[in-house]
Amino acid sequence: MTLTVLMNAGPWLSVPPPGYGGIENVVATLVPELRRLGVRVVLASVGSSTLPVDERIAVFPDGQFHALQRPYNQVCGVSQAHLAEVVRELHRRDDVDLVHDHVEAVGLATLAAMGPDAPPVLHTLHWDLAKHPELYGGLDGGDRVRVNGVSAAQLARAPRALREHSVGHVHLSTPLAVDADRRPAVAKGDHLVILGRINPGKGQDLGARLARTVGFPLVLAGPVGPYHRPEDLAAAGDDARQNPDVRFFYEQVAPYVDGDLVRWVGTVAGPERDDLVASARASLFPLRWEEPGGTAVVESLSLGTPVLATARGCLPELIAHGRTGLLATDEEELGELVLTAGLLEPGECRREAAERFTPARMAQRYVELYDRVRRGATTPMPLA
Repeated sequence: MTLTVLMNAGPWLSVPPPGYGGIENVVATLVPELRRLGVRVVLASVGSSTLPVDERIAVFPDGQFHALQRPYNQVCGVSQAHLAEVVRELHRRDDVDLVHDHVEAVGLATLAAMGPDAPPVLHTLHWDLAKHPELYGGLDGGDRVRVNGVSAAQLARAPRALREHSVGHVHLSTPLAVDADRRPAVAKGDHLVILGRINPGKGQDLGARLARTVGFPLVLAGPVGPYHRPEDLAAAGDDARQNPDVRFFYEQVAPYVDGDLVRWVGTVAGPERDDLVASARASLFPLRWEEPGGTAVVESLSLGTPVLATARGCLPELIAHGRTGLLATDEEELGELVLTAGLLEPGECRREAAERFTPARMAQRYVELYDRVRRGATTPMPLA
């Protein structure tokens, strides 16, 4: 019997996204492999999504990411409008065997509230679970709604009620990991790179300060709020500073960006991103938060670039210290490790990625979780 899964990617970005887009990239990586395994996929996203699927659901013609950090009263209806259409679709049809939800907070709350007549739900947790304590601390999805994490470290920090609904974790993957061990070596430059959306948790200001203090070239690649290119941010003027990520960039990061030793190049994607990361001496992750998943980490390994990071969140699960990267306990130690990054073997990084982080491996793991959720068989994490 064919399994039909409604994949709820949300209303924020198209799938695949135009450059940055963590959750949407995960969905774009997972769905083709699920379909190769015989899963029929109904995608709930936005109209501009181009990912090949069996059916689509959309309320908005294009992604609403530009509105995401506006005041709540201006944006509170976006996710609700999207979820309302998902609920209508589930009420209209009886062929959906499972909903795989990726929409923070409102997706979980809405689907849990649908009651026992709705299909089973697997809700993937992509974020910091210290948020939304009233929701996560009081979750009751019965036997129908289950959750999974994207790392063991993420779930270990979850409230008790959330862990009781857990069926385990699935590490993120990247298409770059496929045959990464057969990819020719790329000549390394002197630069380091920080790949990801610029915000306090990712610590781009710490990395930029280290670059100026230690004296190494650093490239910051990622959007600032909704602005993907330096010229777009410059054209936005002072009004852009209402966005907290923009304010963080101007106040904490920009003073170190000199266009020479430290550069911000905006969002990079495709071959441009691959060339930038593959030629880097190392990828830098000066984290201030407990990183839950680490897509940029597995991309870096797949491209043969070792990872230098503070040992927070999922990083110790993804990195073999001394082999595929180096983990530090604080900013000072991280600066010292930069000097030894060149001793790590790029080929070892690619071999690790090819073994652990392929889309096929992630998809197979999710098919196993779909079966467990549908059968109501769960193995909660041990509670502290």
